[in-house]
Amino acid sequence: MYDYYDIAIIGGGPAGATFARELALSCPQKRIVLIDEKPRTGSKVCGGLLAPDAQKVLAQFNIDLPKSILADPQIFDVKTIDLASGITRNYQRHYLNMDRASFDEWLLSLIPDCVDVIRGRCHSLAYRSPGEVCVEVEENGEKFEFFTNMIVGADGGASIVRRTFFDSPTKLYISIQEHFKDDGGDMPSYSCIYDPETSDSCSWTIRKDGYVIFGGAFDIKGGRDAYFKQKARVESFLGHSFGEAVKIEACLLTSPRKASDFISGKDGVFLIGEAAGLISASSFEGISSAFLSGKYLADAFASNSEPNRILNYYKRKTAKLRLKLLFKIPKMKVLCSPFLRKIIMKSGICSIKKY
Repeated sequence: MYDYYDIAIIGGGPAGATFARELALSCPQKRIVLIDEKPRTGSKVCGGLLAPDAQKVLAQFNIDLPKSILADPQIFDVKTIDLASGITRNYQRHYLNMDRASFDEWLLSLIPDCVDVIRGRCHSLAYRSPGEVCVEVEENGEKFEFFTNMIVGADGGASIVRRTFFDSPTKLYISIQEHFKDDGGDMPSYSCIYDPETSDSCSWTIRKDGYVIFGGAFDIKGGRDAYFKQKARVESFLGHSFGEAVKIEACLLTSPRKASDFISGKDGVFLIGEAAGLISASSFEGISSAFLSGKYLADAFASNSEPNRILNYYKRKTAKLRLKLLFKIPKMKVLCSPFLRKIIMKSGICSIKKY
């Protein structure tokens, strides 16, 4: 451990782990520290599905996914349920079902040893002088400080880096999910649920290694009550009870609504992944964007040493990604419109027939 670092990374999910790995490989002489929460005992509040875009990036990295990360069953379609109209449709999908906690730990294991990894929590960040940030961390119940030239925020929807240095709030949901023992009943292996009575976003069910996960995105105000109301409505619609929950999880989830929600950085502070707003507004898929933004920022650091040049390089490299995610916003508005969704689902376009 050092008292002073060239770069401090806050957050060790796919974005932070990718940035740390790629930068350490290209610039092993830099003093890099990554701060992540203590070893995960549960999964991140998401479905834990690896989308084709994320699979493609792993292939470009020449990284193979270990078998131990995968979860049963592997799923080939999603059952979309519209509780308002009662219409259901099945659509082909090509996700990999995985254990998200194991996936994140595996990504951290790929980081070279020259990176210091603190399994603790970042409590505060503040400029001590131009180009120098004081970072306060708690690890194993003890608080300490160190200083760094530059900060990289990779700490998700509730990003302390974004809240501290950028006056640009974005739409946040509370994401809540519960785990239930899989009783083998007639529950979809993977479903996407829309219920405008309880949320203007979507929810999901996923079977995973002997459990069924039910979760969704809800307004922060009253989100817990809305979650349990929707769960009861889903159970009534399916004619099947989830049973008693063995675990409940919650976190904040970003949903970009406009171009200004995507923030790259300023003054030696950079954002990647969901902290930068780089997540799909329509599906909440963010792993592929986390991989790409982490890689692009690492390339920017490897090519430049001056913060403004790093930022300009990073902005250029992520321009296409930001444009792609910008077009996900109108798609989200269509999917979350009860009227338009009913028309689309009633038409059966792009759906598959179950035998």
